[in-house]
Amino acid sequence: MIEEYELQKRITSNPAIFGGKPIIRGRRLAIAHVLGFMKDGATVEEILEEYEWLECEDIEACIEWNRIHGM
Repeated sequence: MIEEYELQKRITSNPAIFGGKPIIRGRRLAIAHVLGFMKDGATVEEILEEYEWLECEDIEACIEWNRIHGM
């Protein structure tokens, strides 16, 4: 389980990006996209390969955010 402080560092919201939907570290990658990739069968490793700047902890934060807030 990720601490709230760490979650807030990794998952942000910016009204200028995707209409304020939760995104990863201010980048143009919504957590909904990551969760959708996983739902479609992508592995963590495949997602990390596709987005070189992404960290495993970012994906963990997406999962935790979804657990807390739901999508």
